[in-house]
Amino acid sequence: MAKFSKQEKSWMMYDWASSAYSIIITTAIFPIYYKTVADNAGVESSLSTAYLGYTIAITTFILAMLGPILGTLADYKGMKKKFFFFFFLLGTGSTVGLLYVPSDNWLLLLIVYVLTALGARGAGLFYDAFIVDVTTKERMDNVSSRGFALGYIGSVIPFVISIAIIILSQMELIPITVITASRIAFLITAVWWIVFSIPLFKHVKQEHYVEREPRIVISSFKRLAQTFRDIRKYKPIFLFLLAYFFYIDGVDTIISMSTAYGTDVGLNATDLIIALLAVQIVAAPFAILYGVLAKKYGPKNLLYAGILVYTFICIYAMFMDSILDFWILAMLVATSQGGIQALSRSYFAQMVPKEKSNEFFGFYNIFGRFAAVTGPLLVGVITQMTGNSSIGIFSLVILFVIGFIILIFVPDPRNTERVDADNKIAF
Repeated sequence: MAKFSKQEKSWMMYDWASSAYSIIITTAIFPIYYKTVADNAGVESSLSTAYLGYTIAITTFILAMLGPILGTLADYKGMKKKFFFFFFLLGTGSTVGLLYVPSDNWLLLLIVYVLTALGARGAGLFYDAFIVDVTTKERMDNVSSRGFALGYIGSVIPFVISIAIIILSQMELIPITVITASRIAFLITAVWWIVFSIPLFKHVKQEHYVEREPRIVISSFKRLAQTFRDIRKYKPIFLFLLAYFFYIDGVDTIISMSTAYGTDVGLNATDLIIALLAVQIVAAPFAILYGVLAKKYGPKNLLYAGILVYTFICIYAMFMDSILDFWILAMLVATSQGGIQALSRSYFAQMVPKEKSNEFFGFYNIFGRFAAVTGPLLVGVITQMTGNSSIGIFSLVILFVIGFIILIFVPDPRNTERVDADNKIAF
């Protein structure tokens, strides 16, 4: 990593730090733990999966509504890191709070989970916007992809420690229950997240900003309104966001509900966790590969490839009935999960005006999070109606198809310039 600057490396390390939350809370251990808690409370399996989908939808809706407003405020000088720190504390603090929820109180567990998700995703919004402060347009694809790769590599360590504790407790080789072992995993997540976020706090600062004005809250709403009035000047940006809305919906839904779905089709927790660990390991080099190939073939073509892979995943999931099928799907996810997320982030960052990066990443958040409302909600409703979660997963195909079609009409940022500070049309 010697070729990267201190600021770039410090920024990328936050992917390393926060990825523990992504794998342990969002994807792997928490969903299985939640299913256990719901089962202890007597909630039917397909219903508990639906409730998880509804909770994810509610959480993302809240943050989506706040995103552009918070982003506009954070564009003022000295504000970006303050907002980042607030959501960072909310996320890490509530993750520790998961330890204290009774093992049969599924509703309280979901409420605390909402707080962890708001913190993690809120901090992630401002973290993503920091990319314009730490690197150049030409290096963004590579820096963003390396960040995701670091995230996958870094997440393996706390994940392995966590699943080792859980498996040892299952085998009764250590004197704790699986419930306690899962809670220890949540504590490990919070500690990992805190410790490896320190480089960002020390070395990353807001380089691009809007000078502070009197009554900044009112001024922020006026700036936000001006952006909407000037929306035609930002047409390529919002066209990309529309495409992103659809395809990232499917990606996020598969990530957040994969283990709950695997449980519904009869896979045991150990098999699921080991498969997800393999995803983290395999995904790291593929995230880097996406960044390398993007330089040669263009980020847009790599986004097309990722969308096609996920479309196939949704179709194949209809027929999944064994651990082998889950492994095949897991490896397919590993090839494209990090790449499609990393290139989406850098593709967008290359298009937006630097001094308004938080505001525009607020829109990036609102489109991504509203998308993450519809996907889990769609899966939840269809699963509850049919009693078959496979049909719910298959329904995500339409989202990838629509996103692919819209993306065709988005210009390549390598062939355009940003909108400048005076909001003049630069595309």
